Amino acid sequence: MDKTQKREVISILVDNQSNVLSRVVSLFGRRGFNIDSLTVSATNNPEISRITIVFTGTEQALHQILTQTEKLEVVRDIFTLDAANSLYRELLLVKIKCDKNDRTAIREIIEIYRGKIIDLSKDSMIVELTGAPDKLDGFMDMMNCYDIAEVCRTGITGIERGIQEYNIEKK
Repeated sequence: MDKTQKREVISILVDNQSNVLSRVVSLFGRRGFNIDSLTVSATNNPEISRITIVFTGTEQALHQILTQTEKLEVVRDIFTLDAANSLYRELLLVKIKCDKNDRTAIREIIEIYRGKIIDLSKDSMIVELTGAPDKLDGFMDMMNCYDIAEVCRTGITGIERGIQEYNIEKK
């Protein structure tokens, strides 16, 4: 039996109603899965929300949690977002302590990563950056030599390339 750990990004289309998120997340918790990233968003249908979850597990465990999640009555559809056929994005807000001597060097790095300074004070700046997770990781690596005061990162949201047909009928 293969015990190799695999990172998976899944998208779950669910009924847009109260308590749905806690039902889905508690299923993962009861099965011993640690959720690496979780985002919830509206869809073009006001009755349906999209939950994007990133987690790690063996192939067998991944299959098991997908099957069990699919059985929840609030789940309309569930599918894996394969990296080759999907786009992933995150939002990063980072507050950097800096004085006027550091600003130019920091601003150059921000421009290279196509970030935006959204707040500036005498002793700090707040940067907004969106992109693929690797891009945000690279930016944070470059910022390691500066004094980071706070970081807020949304987690992955993703969408498949091309037109997909989803099963959104109520169970």
